[in-house]
Amino acid sequence: MVGPPTAPYPPDTGDAGPGAVELHSLVDVIAAGRDWAGERAPGLTIRRAELRHCRLTGAQLGEATLADVAFDECRLDLVGLRHATLERVVFRDCRMGECDLYGASLHDVLFERCELREATLSAARLERVELRACDLSGLRGAEALRGARMSWHDVLENAPLFATALGVDIVVER
Repeated sequence: MVGPPTAPYPPDTGDAGPGAVELHSLVDVIAAGRDWAGERAPGLTIRRAELRHCRLTGAQLGEATLADVAFDECRLDLVGLRHATLERVVFRDCRMGECDLYGASLHDVLFERCELREATLSAARLERVELRACDLSGLRGAEALRGARMSWHDVLENAPLFATALGVDIVVER
């Protein structure tokens, strides 16, 4: 991987403004304060969208396609994104505890100040992915992070997670 992820293209809302937004039709929209907790939308497509302060707790979005999407201060805990495709996506200040990205394909994705505690990345494919100041405690499938970008401080902060993923026994000296 060379360089940071590419930023998403902004939505083209035209003169209409944000307007009414349903989870099943997120193309060229800006959504703020929406509650889609527990929604089921397998195969959902989200393109050129900005979601701010939205709640998707427990939403099932398996095999979804997210392209040019920005999530700002959203609740994405327990969201199912198994085998989803994410391209040019930014997650900023999001709660993503136990988020399921098993087998997902992430290309040009940025996680910034996100809580990814107990999230699953097993079998995921990452290309041009960057994590900045994220909580990765208990992350499943940490080996999928191979090739991701992280600051030195973040690498040191998550050293026990990486050691466990590599099967390194940590010895506590006395």
